Amino acid sequence: MRSSSPLPRMSRRGRVTIGVLVGVFVLFTLLGWGVQAWTDWLWFDEVRYTQVFTGVLATRLLLFLAVGLGMAVIVGGNLWLAHRLRPRMRPHSPEQATLERYRMLLSPRLGLWIALVAGVVGLFAGLSAQSRWNQWLLFRNGGDFGVEDPEFGVDIGFYVFQLPFWRYLLGVGFTAVVLSVVGALAVHYIFGGVRLQGVGDRMTNAARAHLSTLVAVFVLLKAIAYVLDRRAMLLEYNDGANVYGAGYADVNALLPAKEILAYISIVVAIAIIVFSNAWMRNLVWPGISLALLGVSAVAIGGIYPWAVQTFEVKPSAKEKEAPYIDRSIKATRAAFGLESVTTTPYAANNLTPPASLATDTSVVPNIRLLDPQLVSETYTQRQQVRQFYDFGEKLDVDRYAVNGKVQDYVVGLREVNYRQLTPQQNTWINRHTVYTHGYGLVAAPGSRVVCGGQPFFVSGFLGDPQEQQKQQQGQAQTNEQCAAQTEQIPAKQPRIYYGERMDEGDYAIVGQTDPERKAEFDRPVGEGGESYTYTGEGGVEIGSFTRRLLYAIKEQESNFLLSDAVNDNSKLLYVRNPRDRVEKVAPFLTLDGDPYPAVVDGRIQWIIDGYTTAATYPYAERINLQEQTADELTGRGTFQLARENVNYIRNSVKATVDAYDGTVRLYEFDETDPVLKAWNKAFGGDLVVPKSETPVELAEHFRYPSDLFKVQRNLLTRFHVTDPGDFYSAQDFWQVPNVPDAPDTGQKQPPYYLFTQFPGQESPRFQLTSAVTPNGRENLAALISGSYVDGQPKLEVLDLPDQTRVSGPVQVHQSMTQNGNIRQQLNLLQSAQAQVQYGNLLSLPFGDGMLYVEPVYVKTAAQNAPPLLQRVLMSYGDGGSYVVLANSVADGIKQLVEQGKQAATPGAPPPPGGTPPGGTPPGGTPPALTGELAEAANRVQTAITEVRAAQASGDFERYGRALKALDEALTAFQQAQRAATAPTPGATPSGSPPASPAASGSAAPTPTPSG
Repeated sequence: MRSSSPLPRMSRRGRVTIGVLVGVFVLFTLLGWGVQAWTDWLWFDEVRYTQVFTGVLATRLLLFLAVGLGMAVIVGGNLWLAHRLRPRMRPHSPEQATLERYRMLLSPRLGLWIALVAGVVGLFAGLSAQSRWNQWLLFRNGGDFGVEDPEFGVDIGFYVFQLPFWRYLLGVGFTAVVLSVVGALAVHYIFGGVRLQGVGDRMTNAARAHLSTLVAVFVLLKAIAYVLDRRAMLLEYNDGANVYGAGYADVNALLPAKEILAYISIVVAIAIIVFSNAWMRNLVWPGISLALLGVSAVAIGGIYPWAVQTFEVKPSAKEKEAPYIDRSIKATRAAFGLESVTTTPYAANNLTPPASLATDTSVVPNIRLLDPQLVSETYTQRQQVRQFYDFGEKLDVDRYAVNGKVQDYVVGLREVNYRQLTPQQNTWINRHTVYTHGYGLVAAPGSRVVCGGQPFFVSGFLGDPQEQQKQQQGQAQTNEQCAAQTEQIPAKQPRIYYGERMDEGDYAIVGQTDPERKAEFDRPVGEGGESYTYTGEGGVEIGSFTRRLLYAIKEQESNFLLSDAVNDNSKLLYVRNPRDRVEKVAPFLTLDGDPYPAVVDGRIQWIIDGYTTAATYPYAERINLQEQTADELTGRGTFQLARENVNYIRNSVKATVDAYDGTVRLYEFDETDPVLKAWNKAFGGDLVVPKSETPVELAEHFRYPSDLFKVQRNLLTRFHVTDPGDFYSAQDFWQVPNVPDAPDTGQKQPPYYLFTQFPGQESPRFQLTSAVTPNGRENLAALISGSYVDGQPKLEVLDLPDQTRVSGPVQVHQSMTQNGNIRQQLNLLQSAQAQVQYGNLLSLPFGDGMLYVEPVYVKTAAQNAPPLLQRVLMSYGDGGSYVVLANSVADGIKQLVEQGKQAATPGAPPPPGGTPPGGTPPGGTPPALTGELAEAANRVQTAITEVRAAQASGDFERYGRALKALDEALTAFQQAQRAATAPTPGATPSGSPPASPAASGSAAPTPTPSG
């Protein structure tokens, strides 16, 4: 009698149907992979970086096969061995009777089942392994850092290059052993080697030997894990000291515990094998051994370190953790390039505008008024001509030498924005063969505005500059020169085929067989426009039918085969965003979020800063790049970085992308970075151009990268403190201020590029700067700047005294805009038909004091009206005493200097911020103060200024000190006044006190803190 099958058989038609469906799925999957790989190869061949494509692909395949086959062999081999060790005779029991049907199903095709299970396991293991191609390449090609960790004396290169891959291999080993144990146990159970019911042993000797050996291997792997964990402890967070790296309890308790546990694991592994097979041959003692290992792990590796931390470290953490905090400070400063920071004390004790402001030639003439974010709309409205041109949400700042003068310029590219095409224009032909490129780099000096608040454009003209100037003069209704007469930053090739406004699907098809037929819209001229045919070397040739079919499949677009616009000379330009282009060429780099264009040797080049990073630098602070680089501008013309955790970063590469032909170049910038050397070696040794071969004209446009600066600035708010005790107390930490004109948003103030000269610098530099304030307060703590000196990065800190009276950006903005006279003028600019917008608030150290400049823009409610610069807010000193709202920088400087002169002249009319001591009573004549009396009056005026600043800051402690200083100054003034006043007829009778400054109206009534 035929035994019934445990599972119903599928019909022949069903098997054929499933086979066809699986075959179609596999065919289309392979076709998709093949098309993607082929088109990628063509693209990499176009940009001359095929070594990256082949290197990454070969490494992925190698890891997929090696790890996948290894995992499949281990798991499959143990399944086969478990079946091989099955008992020939099995006792009769209900359990075995139930399992018989499964044995009947598996036995005829057991090899196939084992191969299927092993294949699935190997497939997933291989897919996981191929994503580790970067770890493997660094493992193979990494070298030494030349720096040893402070605990084990091991070179940092081991942690950066070796440790990540070793830990991955250890994880693969654990996975293989666990799957083998589970699979072998299942096979032993099905075939009777392991039983839950019946008389006699529950496990055969063969099954016990097999499973116990696997468990012993697992325990041995655990011993290796303990050894690696000892090294990895230098990367963990130290809660007791709020820094990274092993602390006191880790080094003195947990490290020895890990070593002891490693030895215990080896002993337990041996005990498992011996007790299970060579002696006693049961699982009681192996089970006891595993239990002891677990108890030891809890007691030695958990309870003991906790006890040391709780009872020994916490009561005196400042002293116990000091050496380890010192390690973290040094490692963090080394890993993030903070070792060479130059810190210069800056007293900022001058609160009166000096006369030298009016004659300065290094700071004042270079004050940048154009805000790259606000004037983008102005560039678009004044320079776009057609609605499909766009400059993006934020422009860039660079410096150029024009007519022998170096200054900063706000620059932008007139790109095609495909999202602005009208429905009639947005056809496949127009989108991909007609509107293929933008035109021109438009630049304007950052310190100059003309014609009612417009930028003074000097380049990127679509037609005759003089005709454009007449047009703008007509719009502004003025005879003032609104634009340059000629191109001052000329580009030999102004066309923009590669730009930031181009997304993945914005490909262009260029090239014609007939040279007279020019299909591409070039630029508007008169009522129509000129046409053009691309002649650059960029692009993939798609003239053949095979190529057209290939890209028709890739883009899922039949017009590649059907349209006459695609001909024998056609080229396809794709991956046109410069950042995406560099990311594809150098996938190992983390790219800065703010690429910028520059005219280099007559060609427009995109410049992108590339970072090499690591996450395993011992004792260094670990940060999240996305969080640390986010501020007001993130996503507004800048790219948001990925959520990557790193504790080492170097600006090792300056990448360029030619805006016309898409040529990509990687220029070495940091010659000492071991990570870049490893990557360069991994891809043949010539992936990057040596720094010595970087063109001089290109290097002149390199600028300190913004995202790196943000990371370093944020770290300096804590790690400028190098004394471990002070660091633990955290009393001298800083913070990055919020946006001055919108502090409640919680967004951080972005750093800004300036061409200026700071104290201690020999000449003006193009530098990225940012102000920081004390933690929890709003007064100014320091100015941080990053620049290049002789091609090397230089990070500098101007450190103000702890009790500085200089206000921070938020306080200064509030003081300037809340001043009575200025508030009235701002209210006149603001109405239902106009909106006031504030530009960059610049903090400029000058004359032992601080000059603040904030441009004021007005945007009317008229359709497409751009914001125009109308006024300039300026203040000097503490931010509240000397404030002006001027029509221009020159006018503002003149007013500030005049206020300074008035303050220095006894009895002169007071500045808007307050009346000087000894001032004039109503209807009286100002007395002439000289000698000690004049000094005492100045002291009173200074004290009044500090009282107002303290009140604005909301710092009650500072406010109390200021009131006390004011009282002392008033007492000193009264004493000096008595000494200077001689008895005369009609004078105050003897015994009556002279009028104090407060009584004569000199000092304001004692203010009370807000809130």
